[in-house]
Amino acid sequence: MSVARPTSNPKPETPFDLAAFLSATTKSVNAALDRFLPSERTKPATIHRAMRYSLFAGGKRMRPALCLAAAAACGGREEDAMPLACAVECIHTYSLVHDDLPAMDNDDYRRGKPTNHKVFGEGIAVLAGDALLTQAFEIGAQCRGWPRYPHQRIVLELARAAGSLELIAGQVADLEGEGKKLSVRELRYIHERKTSALLCCSVRLGGMSANCSLGELEALTRFGYHVGLAFQVIDDILDVTQTSEKLGKTAGKDTKAQKATYPSIVGLEKSRRIARELTGKAFAALKPFRGRARALEALAEYLLERDR
Repeated sequence: MSVARPTSNPKPETPFDLAAFLSATTKSVNAALDRFLPSERTKPATIHRAMRYSLFAGGKRMRPALCLAAAAACGGREEDAMPLACAVECIHTYSLVHDDLPAMDNDDYRRGKPTNHKVFGEGIAVLAGDALLTQAFEIGAQCRGWPRYPHQRIVLELARAAGSLELIAGQVADLEGEGKKLSVRELRYIHERKTSALLCCSVRLGGMSANCSLGELEALTRFGYHVGLAFQVIDDILDVTQTSEKLGKTAGKDTKAQKATYPSIVGLEKSRRIARELTGKAFAALKPFRGRARALEALAEYLLERDR
C-alpha cells in the first residue's frame, strides 16, 4: 500500500535503517521499563507478575519509538525522552488489558498469548490495568522537566490523552456503537480518541523532552494525528484480511461484535485509499524538519505497509 512520500529532505540519502532503529529502541525501552517497574517478587507479587506479563508480552513498542524519534527530530536525547516513552507504553498496555476483558471486547489472545484475565482472572486483570495506568504517571513524573514544558505540562499532556475526553471517550463510543450503523464521521470520532490521541501524545511528549519550539510541536501534532488515524484504518483492514495467527489476536472480532469499521462502511479499497491519504498528510507535516525526521517518516511508512 505505497504512498508518494513528500520527503522532508531535498537531498537523497542512504535509506533509513528502520529495523535497526526499532531493535535498538525496543531494547532500550524494555530495559528502562524493567528498571521502572517493581520486580515480580515485590509484594503483592501477583499484581506485579500480572503487570509485567502484559507489558513484556512482545509488543512492537511503536508509541515509545515514535516518542524517541520525535525527540531526535527536535535535537533531543534518548535518555531525556525515555521516561515519557515508557509512560505512554504503560498507558497503552493498560488500555489493552482492559479492552480484552469480557465486559469490553472479550478477547482470549493478545500478542499471540492468552490475555491477562485468562491467566490471572478478571479481578487481577482489572487491577493490573489500574496499576499500569498509575505507574505511567509515576514514571512520567521522573522526567527532567524543561523550560517550555515543566512537569505540570507533562502530567497534563498524559492525563488529557488518557482521560474521559480522549482515550476513554473513544472506548465509550466504541462500546456504545456496537450493533449500530455509524457514519464515517462518527467512526472517525472513535478513532481520533481511542487510537490517535495516544499516538499523537507520544510524538508531542518526544518533542517536549527536547524543549522543542511551538512550531515544531504543532508540526508533530499534525503528524501524530494523521499517523494515528491511518494506524487505526489499517487495523480495521487487517482485522478482516489477516488470520489470528498473523495478528497475534483474534481476527474478525470487530465483525462478530458488529462494530463499525472503515471496511464495513466504505469498503476495503476506499479504506486503503484513506490510509494512504492520511499517511501522506503525516509526511507533509514533517516538512519543517528538513530531513531531521527520517525516523518518523520511516515509522509512518512502516505503519502504513504493515501486515499485522
